[in-house]
Formats: sequence, structure tokens, C-alpha cells
Amino acid sequence: MNLPDRSTFRPGLRLAALSSCLVAALWLVHARDVQAQTSASVAQEGPRHSADYIVAIVNRELVTNSEVQARLQRTEAEASRSGTRLPPRETLQREVLDQLIDERAQLTHAADSGLRVDESELDRTVASVAAQNQLSVAELRDRLRAEGQDYARFRDTLRDRMVLERVRERDVQARLRIVDADIENWLSAEREKAGAVNEYNIAQILLAVPENATPADAAARRAQAVALLQRLKAGEDFGALVKSVSDASKANNGELGLRRGDALPDLFVDAVRPLLAGEVAPQVVRSGAGFHILKLVERREAALAVTQTRARHILLRPGPGSDEAVVVRRMEEFRQRIAAGRVRFEELARQFSEDGSAPGGGDLGWASPGQFVPEFEQVMQSLAINEVSAPVVSRFGVHLIQVLERKQVSLDVRQQREAARAALREQKYEETYLEWAREVRARAYVELREPPGL
Repeated sequence: MNLPDRSTFRPGLRLAALSSCLVAALWLVHARDVQAQTSASVAQEGPRHSADYIVAIVNRELVTNSEVQARLQRTEAEASRSGTRLPPRETLQREVLDQLIDERAQLTHAADSGLRVDESELDRTVASVAAQNQLSVAELRDRLRAEGQDYARFRDTLRDRMVLERVRERDVQARLRIVDADIENWLSAEREKAGAVNEYNIAQILLAVPENATPADAAARRAQAVALLQRLKAGEDFGALVKSVSDASKANNGELGLRRGDALPDLFVDAVRPLLAGEVAPQVVRSGAGFHILKLVERREAALAVTQTRARHILLRPGPGSDEAVVVRRMEEFRQRIAAGRVRFEELARQFSEDGSAPGGGDLGWASPGQFVPEFEQVMQSLAINEVSAPVVSRFGVHLIQVLERKQVSLDVRQQREAARAALREQKYEETYLEWAREVRARAYVELREPPGL
């Protein structure tokens, strides 16, 4: 099952904010075929499923059998196109119902928290729907009527989608917490992959323990080290204690000098990694030489060299009544027109892309690894310069991607931490969303109804 969409498309799915995406609007294309397939699918289920009825009540909202069957049919069509293996139909139907219940619970939560979409915003979205289908709003209304669709219900569906996207973005983003330890761990892993190592200048006070020392002697030396650490915490000068008690070099107040982390004992690096310059490790460290009290004098962050990519894209998103395959087919038509030289990529982006980058021809600017969701970034990284991808499906919709440039850059400390924070927020989003969705549903009143006649 696909996870629900998010509202804001972060440039190519990056975390820097752009304008919020509007709901995609290609649902009129092949509408008769979709309706016919849905009707046929429902008819095959027999009389018990063919009539519409309420299957669930969620707070003040209803979920009907026709909604479940339509969503089920669309899910199966998308899986068939993509080759995705689905669970048995009965299991899939339960999952679809669960998804609809979650949506109703979230809509109620949004309303209760005061989140609204005003009429002017909705009017702009409807106008976008019409433009996507090369229609005026009046022509859109006539087409809906000809297809047996209710215009008021169409507007309500668009409004609900916009509200869902906004409440998810607001609440889930507020829950994401990235702490310094997360950032340091991410950067350490990236530096390890790149062969980059931080440098440290560490000062130490050593209370040596001879090899033939008894356990009692070792315990006594440890107690002395702990007492010294307490004196430092009380404000005594580190250099003065080095000169008076340390069994290691007393030169330069016990400083070892600036050294690469891989040239220092691991236990030293582990002890000072979370410290700021000037801080003393909160615990005494034991080595084969004895007990150490460690102070971080200076840290030099290793330069992290990354390949940055400048790309542009076109984004279209499946909307109410359309399946993903319709959008993919249209994007493939765009791709063929670009390849044939009949139209420029940036012209289609300006005209059709449903993203804040559209006015700039879909240009996403320079991006470091980890700033895009994996399904987008994996394809982007595989493209040659100026190559246009096949349609790419992500949680945000369907994309065409074109890579414009690549370059190697060394990130400064601030840029490294920003890149780490962006990548970690993306990694943690899905887990955080699912936790939030479970909590919203747990607070909702949910009543399941049996089909009539059972």
C-alpha cells in the first residue's frame, strides 16, 4: 500500500521549503474507462457488494462501500502497471478500508484544530484542474456533468485532499526531532565512507597503574582520578593539575597536539567526540597505562567532499478519480516530445509542473546527497548530463527528471550539519507519520458496519 502524500514538495523532495503543491488534476482523462472498470469490478463481487452502503462511521464522517471498491480497483490497476505484488484481495480490501478510516479521522482532527481551506484557495485549485485538462472552469463543470459527476462533490474531494496534506505536513513536521548525537553519527558514517577523518587536540591527566599493580592499588588510583575530576568540575585549572599530578607529559598543559582521529586511541576519540572545545570528559577513562582525565582542546572537522547535482523536474500528481497509470502515460508523452525536439523541457515544466519550481522551468538548484527521497535520488544519480528520465513515481506523484550539471564540492561545517539534518528528517518522516496517524485514529470514534443482509 502506498503511504499517503505529503503536502509540500521539497525541491525534488528536499527539505528546504517551496510553495505548497496543489492537488493533481488529470482525473478527467479516460474517466469513462475508469468508471466502467470500477463498475465491472464491483459487479463481479456479487449482489452483496454491488449496492452502496455504509461500511464505517468515523467521528462525524462516513465511509461507503462504493468508496472502498473504487480505491481498491485503482490500487489493483496501479499494481498491475508497476508489477507490484499485492496481498490477497480480501486482505487488500481491509487495508484500503483502514486507509479510508485513517483519512476520515485525520479530516476530523484537522477540522477540530481549526485547519481550513477557504473558497478562494479552492477556486484556484479548481482552475488548476481545468488548466491541466486544457479546459475553462465552465467547460470543466460541463464535462463533469456529462460524465455523471457532481461538481459540488468534486470540489469537496479537492478540499479534503488539500486539508489532509496540510494537517499531515503541520503535525508530522512538528514532531520530527533531530538531536546533535544523530547529526554526529550521520556525519561520522559519511566521513567513514569518504575516508575523511576529524582531527582532535586532546589534553590529558594520567594516573599510571603499573602492570603488577594489585586490584586494591588500581582501585585506589581510580579513586584518586575521580577525586581530581570532581575538583576540575568545581573549577580548578586543568593545566595546574597536569603539572602537579599527571604521570604523562606535562608540556603544553598535557596537550597531545592536533592529530587525526585514526591516529588516536579509540577510547580517547569516543570520550571527546560529544564534547565542545574546552570541555572535560564527564567520566574517567581506563587504558592499559592507567586512568585518564581528558579535555578537548580543539576539534577540526574533516572536509566532507560530495557530488552535488543540479537537476530540474516536472511533477504531476494523481488526483481524485484518476489512477497513477494515466499520469504516467501523459508523462511518457512529454518525454517523447522532448526527445523529438518538439518542445523544451523547461517549457513543459512552466506550463504543467505542480510544484513551486515551475516558474523557473522546474530547476531545483544544486543539491547534495540525501536531500531527495530515495526513489527520486536513485534515478537522478543514474542519469547522464542532459538525459531525461522515464516517468518516476514517488510519494509525491510522477516526475520527469533531467540532470543539468554535477560538481564536486567540500562542505563547510555549517553545510555538513544542514545536509545531515535534511537527510535525517527525510529518513525519520515515514516512521513519525505512522506514529502520528495511529494516535489520531486511536482518539477517533470508529464504528464498523456489516454489509446489509448479513
